Amino acid sequence: MDDIRVDELKERIAKGESLHIVDVREDWEHEEANIEGSTLIPLGDLPTRLSELDNLKGEEVIVHCKSGGRSGRAKQYMTGQGFSKVRNLLGGMDEFSQS
Repeated sequence: MDDIRVDELKERIAKGESLHIVDVREDWEHEEANIEGSTLIPLGDLPTRLSELDNLKGEEVIVHCKSGGRSGRAKQYMTGQGFSKVRNLLGGMDEFSQS
């Protein structure tokens, strides 16, 4: 599935869509700034906590990190584990915070 741009995500949030957003940054990064309603699962914890997201295997899941690198790896891992609609937030929180 194609990745998602910040403008599309912000537009969907503004419309009040119910979205599944997973933040794969570290706790301290999430505390500094986060997308309201996102679920924090640091990338290093993803293999042991992926079962928390099992109910979303067929749903769109948006993953993000600081700039897109870690969330790109999370997307690849999740797709390999049977998640069919994972989208990486291009530019991550860096771009989200600036726009």
